[in-house]
Amino acid sequence: MTDTAQDRAVKNYRKRLQQRGLARFEVMGLAADRKLIRSLAKRLAEDGPESKRLRATVSQTLTDQAPRRGRIYAALRRSPMVGASIKVRREITQGRKVDL
Repeated sequence: MTDTAQDRAVKNYRKRLQQRGLARFEVMGLAADRKLIRSLAKRLAEDGPESKRLRATVSQTLTDQAPRRGRIYAALRRSPMVGASIKVRREITQGRKVDL
């Protein structure tokens, strides 16, 4: 059996997609959601910081899990001030008088 030009073109196109790390798949959904699903897939395929944020948001929404803990701590650890000798001192006082 011989390949037609169209079959070769499709095969080459799918090979190029695979080399770029993309996969072709089919989903079932409402016709009204077609544009939304395509735009979501296109944004996720860009693989930048925006797509990572979008991927995390969608994953969290679909799994209904609480957000990971310790993200503020991790952000502070990435700060350029890590390792700087900063000492924060707090003055100890007797407090204030309150009439009850």
